[in-house]
Amino acid sequence: MQIREESLSGLSPERAVGDFKGQGQCDEKSPFQTSEGRAQNLSEELSRYAGQGGGVDTAPPTLGNRISAGLLTGGVAVFIGQPTEVVKVRLQAQSHLHGIKPRYTGTYNAYRIIATTESFSTLWKGTTPNLMRNVIINCTELVTYDLMKGALVNNQILADDVPCHLLSALVAGFCTTFLASPADVVKTRFINSLPGQYPSVPSCAMTMLTKEGPTAFFKGFVPSFLRLASWNVIMFVCFEQLKKELMKSRQTVDCTT
Repeated sequence: MQIREESLSGLSPERAVGDFKGQGQCDEKSPFQTSEGRAQNLSEELSRYAGQGGGVDTAPPTLGNRISAGLLTGGVAVFIGQPTEVVKVRLQAQSHLHGIKPRYTGTYNAYRIIATTESFSTLWKGTTPNLMRNVIINCTELVTYDLMKGALVNNQILADDVPCHLLSALVAGFCTTFLASPADVVKTRFINSLPGQYPSVPSCAMTMLTKEGPTAFFKGFVPSFLRLASWNVIMFVCFEQLKKELMKSRQTVDCTT
């Protein structure tokens, strides 16, 4: 204390006050700061951590990353949802295949009849074409949307707003429908086929090609496009708006802290 007093005695009052202010500012980061100060510092660190993507420098996803994500999500979705897909297709087509009297009275009844009268594995019938369809849809949707949006924004054709997102989603829906339609038609034909009608999925596709021609793979293109296009518009537009609002809220939090 004596040394501190002697060092301050030779300073002007303004210099002494400035030194005490500087010391107070340094003490705010010291280990002996108050709990309120520690909480504020922790909040700032967490905000910077979240803003940096978990503390790791993140780069925009590459084309390979997007395709890999589509492959993974498509495969998992098919494995989990294939029984429901089989039941849905059977229920939609049962009046045409079995006359006036329906074969299945409901969803749970369809599950039970398919598993007991055919086999439990029949619930996964058509997994291969459905996997191809889902992989094509997931990859094409994500990649086409990102590429179309980037082209519109980078070439200053449209701003990064709802019209750009809407047009990109529609283009992605058209490209997805065009590429996935053959797998979709083959999947539906194979699932609806009678036992032993088609030995395999390639046999089903070859039979369609030889007897009906290439246009058979694009039957139902318009309703399929309307379905995928409406899905893409809702999904991507809502996603972009939600992302924009989250970025605004994060910027607001950063400014207040």
